[in-house]
Amino acid sequence: MNLSKRFVILILIAMSPVMSTLADEAPWPGKKGSFHGFEQYDFKIGDLNCKMVVPNKGAAGKPWIIRARFFGHEPQTDVALLKAGFHVAFCDIAGLYGAPEAVARWDRFYVHLTEKKGFAKKVNLEGMSRGGLIVYNWAAKNPEKVNCIYGDAPVCDFKSWPKINPAILKAYKLTEEEARAYSKNPVDHLAPLAKHKVALIHVVGEADKIVPVTENSDVIEKRYRELGGEIKVIRKPGVGHHPHSLKDPKPIVDFILAHQK
Repeated sequence: MNLSKRFVILILIAMSPVMSTLADEAPWPGKKGSFHGFEQYDFKIGDLNCKMVVPNKGAAGKPWIIRARFFGHEPQTDVALLKAGFHVAFCDIAGLYGAPEAVARWDRFYVHLTEKKGFAKKVNLEGMSRGGLIVYNWAAKNPEKVNCIYGDAPVCDFKSWPKINPAILKAYKLTEEEARAYSKNPVDHLAPLAKHKVALIHVVGEADKIVPVTENSDVIEKRYRELGGEIKVIRKPGVGHHPHSLKDPKPIVDFILAHQK
């Protein structure tokens, strides 16, 4: 091998980390849009429909949060996290109610973003209403990969809402009898989260009749405290299922930032 070829090879080897970094920071594929002044990309990973909102200046370590369901609704927490340098991610699992197929889709999404895009190995999860099912079910399978969970009027037991119906039976591939005996709802598998010190924060309306607090967040709070887990519940007196979130999301954002690792 002549000197010129050796020189080229040495240059390519020396540049490979830089080239890898540039590849990770390359623009996202798919359709580019705007999310409250931030760049949003709608793209696919195989058959997965995904979204990514990019901060104007990313924080060290590439922190991120996965938003479950109702992307863009009551966005104040997401906007505040973007300003803090977080990426806001979304992977569509509509109609699956947190069933194993939904968990498998998020597994693929997580692997792609951590291994191909260099995102932090520990992610934060945001589950609004029925989004509570997927964030808790995915976290129960992957507790070592989660910093904290923000549940907003979250569904924590499909026997409470949407109750056992054909959609639930189809998503979970259960008979009605099997669904009534099902013991892998979020209220049932909190131990792995407590063991891995996953912090929880819920925002609930005390007058919620769609996702009753007594059948969902109250159960989570009681059982998680008994397991020694950390949980904070913000209760909105006289408020029903809507509106979600808080006008000023600072208490939610501060909680997430305090548990970012």
